[in-house]
Amino acid sequence: MFLSFIFFVFVPGVGNVMPGGPSGHKPNNIFLLAGQSNMAGRGGVYNDTKTNLLKWDGKVPPQCTPTPNILALSLNKTWDIARDPLHKEIDNLKTCGVGPGMPFSNEILAKRPDLGVIGLVPCAIGGTKIENWQKGTTLYNQLVDRARAARESDGNIRVLLWYLGESDCGEQDSMLYKGRLEKFFNDVRQDLNSPDLPIILVVISAGEGNFLRNVRDAQLNINLKNVVHVDAMGLTLLPDHLHLDTKSVVSIGQKLADSFLNNFYH
Repeated sequence: MFLSFIFFVFVPGVGNVMPGGPSGHKPNNIFLLAGQSNMAGRGGVYNDTKTNLLKWDGKVPPQCTPTPNILALSLNKTWDIARDPLHKEIDNLKTCGVGPGMPFSNEILAKRPDLGVIGLVPCAIGGTKIENWQKGTTLYNQLVDRARAARESDGNIRVLLWYLGESDCGEQDSMLYKGRLEKFFNDVRQDLNSPDLPIILVVISAGEGNFLRNVRDAQLNINLKNVVHVDAMGLTLLPDHLHLDTKSVVSIGQKLADSFLNNFYH
C-alpha cells in the first residue's frame, strides 16, 4: 500500500459541472469518499499468476447494483451513474475493485427511499498516508476542489466518509496520526465553510507496521464534534492481509450507511 512517489491526473478548475446526471437528475445529497485503498475499493482484486499483475474479477454483488438514483462525480466533474470500480479514474495507478461507496448508497436508499438522489465524490488514493492529505498538498486540494464542484449542482454535502491509516502503522507516523487527522478534519471543514460537517471514519483492522494499535486508538479517540466511527475489526481480508474482500467491503459500506442514518439523518 506504500507509494514511494505519488502521481495524479488533475481535474480542471471548479466551474464546469454538468448540472445533472444522464437522466437529468441532480444529487440532493453529496457524500465525499476519501482515504486510501480500502475506500477506493479492492474487493475482487486478485493476482493473475500468468501475468503477475493485479486484476479485478469483475463481479459486482447485488448490494452494489447501479441505479439512476446514485451518481458519481467523474474525473472531469460530470455526474454519471455510479458503478464499481468507483475510483478507477481517480486511483488510476492502482487496480480498483468493489469499494464501500455503492453498498453504502444502496443501503441508504433501501431504508430511506425518500432521501433523493445520492451524489458520490470519489477522492481516495491507495497507498497514501495522513501526511499526504494535509492542507496544501495535492490530495487535499483535489478533495476540496472536487467537493466544491459537486456542490455547484445545488446539493448538500452530507458527510465525509474517511478510511485511512494502514500506511501509518510505523512507530513515528502512528504517534503523529491523531494530531494530523484532527487538523485535516478541521481544515476541510473550514475550507468548505462547513464547521459542523459530519464525518464518519472507519477504524482500521490491519496495517503495514507494528503499531496498528496506536492508529486504532487515535481513531477511536478523535474528540471533535460530529465525528463518529465504525470499526472494521473482524472483517475478512484478501490474501495480502491488508485489503477488505468483497463481502467485507459490502459490510463496511452498510455499517457506514447505518451510522449516517442513526447519527446524521433527521
